[in-house]
Amino acid sequence: MSLLVISPGKDPEAWVKALKEQHPGLNIYVYPEDHDKEEVEFALTWKHPRGIFKNYPNLKVIASMGAGVDHITSDEELPENIKITKVVDDRLEEDMGTFVLSLILAHQRNLLHYRESQLNEKWEPVPYTRNNQIKVGILGIGNLGQRVAHKLLQNDFQVIGFSRNKKEIENVESFAGEDELDEFLEQSNILVNMLPLTPNTEKILDKELFEKLPKGAYLINVARGEHLVEQDLLAKVDDGHLSGAALDVFWEEPIRDEHPFWKHPKIRVTPHIASVTHPKSVVPQIIENYERLQDGEPLKNEVKRDIGY
Repeated sequence: MSLLVISPGKDPEAWVKALKEQHPGLNIYVYPEDHDKEEVEFALTWKHPRGIFKNYPNLKVIASMGAGVDHITSDEELPENIKITKVVDDRLEEDMGTFVLSLILAHQRNLLHYRESQLNEKWEPVPYTRNNQIKVGILGIGNLGQRVAHKLLQNDFQVIGFSRNKKEIENVESFAGEDELDEFLEQSNILVNMLPLTPNTEKILDKELFEKLPKGAYLINVARGEHLVEQDLLAKVDDGHLSGAALDVFWEEPIRDEHPFWKHPKIRVTPHIASVTHPKSVVPQIIENYERLQDGEPLKNEVKRDIGY
C-alpha cells in the first residue's frame, strides 16, 4: 500500500519529510511524478486537480491537509466509496483563537482608525466599548469555533454560538437550526463566520443576513471566501449598517489588484493566514489513520459525506 501526496502549487517537501520521520518504511508518491495508481490506497491532499481520484481503483481514504474539506467534497467526480478525513489539531485551533481575538481587539479599540489617523497626521481620539459589553456571535461553532469562544471568554467578551445542532458549551448560549438563526444574528455585535463550506452555506453572508445584524455590527470571515456575497458586504458597509469587516478568505486568492477591498477604509484584508497547518504537528494523526486503514479499524476525524463536514 502506498500514500500519494497531491498539493498543486504547494511545496510538499515538509509533508514528505514529516511523513518519513513518522513512518520510515512508508512508500510515498508525490503527484505528478510517475507512480503505479493501483498501489495507492491513501491520499493526502490540498486542492487536488478535479476528477483525478477516479483514476485510482484501490483508493480508500483521502486525507485533507487542513481542517477544511470543501476542496475535496466539491469534486463532483469523487468516487462515493472513498472515505474523507480532516485535520483536528490543537495548534491550529489555538492559532485561530488568537487571530480572531486579535481582529476583535483591533476593531474594538479602533486600531484601524488610528492607523489611518497616523498616516494623515491627525490626532483623533474616539470612544471605545469595553469587552464585557460586546456580544460575539460565532456562526459555525465546531472544534475551531469552540476554541475561539474559549479565547474570547478568557478576555471577558460575551459569546453566543450557532450550529446545525445544539451544543453544550460552558458560558456560551447555543442557537441551532433555521428557526433560531434570526435570534442569533440580532444579538451579534460582532459576527465571526466559521461555517464549513457546503452547497447550503455558500453565499450565506448576504444582504438579507447582514440586515438582521444590529446596526453597527462588524463581520469577521475566517472560513471560506465563497460564504460571502462581496457586493452585499460593500453595500452594507457603505450605507452604515455594518461598521466594517475583517476578511481572511476570498473567492479568488490572491484578490485582483483593482479589487475594492484593498483600499476600503473600513475593510481589513489578510492573506488567508488565520491558522496555518504545520506538517510536523498533524502528520502523526495522518499516519495513525494510515495504520488504522491497514488494520481495518475506524478512522479518526472522518467526515460525514452527506453533510460535508
